[in-house]
Amino acid sequence: MLKLKYLFENYGLAKEAVKNWAHDADTLDEMLSRFRISSNAIYPFCQNGKVCFLRLAPVDEKLEKNVLGEIEFINYLLKHNYPALEPMKAITGEDCLLLGTEWGEYYATAFKEVNGVQIEDTDMSDEIMFEYGKALGGLHSLSAEFIPKTKKWTHIEALNWIESVLSEYNAPNAVVSALHSLKGELSLLPLQQDNYGLIHYDFELDNVFYNKETKTCAVIDFDDGMYHWYALDIEQVFESLEDELSGKTLQTAKNEFIRGYKEKYRYTQETEILLPLMRRFINLYAYARLIRCVAEKFAHEPEWLVELRKKLDKAILEKETSIVAS
Repeated sequence: MLKLKYLFENYGLAKEAVKNWAHDADTLDEMLSRFRISSNAIYPFCQNGKVCFLRLAPVDEKLEKNVLGEIEFINYLLKHNYPALEPMKAITGEDCLLLGTEWGEYYATAFKEVNGVQIEDTDMSDEIMFEYGKALGGLHSLSAEFIPKTKKWTHIEALNWIESVLSEYNAPNAVVSALHSLKGELSLLPLQQDNYGLIHYDFELDNVFYNKETKTCAVIDFDDGMYHWYALDIEQVFESLEDELSGKTLQTAKNEFIRGYKEKYRYTQETEILLPLMRRFINLYAYARLIRCVAEKFAHEPEWLVELRKKLDKAILEKETSIVAS
């Protein structure tokens, strides 16, 4: 998540940035008003009547190699007919722009809208869960063969980033100890082509769209991808399902997801064993991002920010409790 100071709408920035892509001027104001900001600022716009998305990220919030590596990976997936969102070339022909603006420097990218509805807005039937699993298995299958020109960061770099954030923002000693323990355990795991590669990292219900006509899934938001064990993506899916389902329905959904995953990629007992360890990494990474996000205070914060801060502070406490308990 971006630092809180970047969560304010900035139509001036969006209008300046979108000039770099062909767009429908007559609907621009209305479309931009549907913005959302979390780990990036996303501003919708139209091109020839079709919905597209402008994505803006301050350069001090992103690593250039991660931005460029993401686009390279998506283009690789598309070349192999994987249903990922399609990057849009700017008027200059580039997939990603570095913009110097009066508000600072930003990475700017744009993407076409995918077809279908978010899986969280479906009935999450067995058929959909099966296709959901196939989509992730297919992604991992292609990732295992991917040789990048620009390599995104690895789990080791992410762990080092987490450690630096915990130090900078004075995290409790118990959380720091949990990180050191995790680093030690991860260092003992085998790194093999069939279990480790470029993962999506956020393959949750709101980032995968189901098209009922083609009965297939399309995937968005590859921004957080990193080199990690494939099991982490699976654990993220399971947590996402647990937030929506329970009991027998949850177990059935997991079983159908795994059955679909196995159609495209290997799922073994070793994968199962890794899941709790992956959850510990996820919790620590989320915790570090949250404490960094909320650290800065502002005078006369608007009501929406006051309420958001309360939610984020609650999330931090929940993550902290989970980290220490594990």
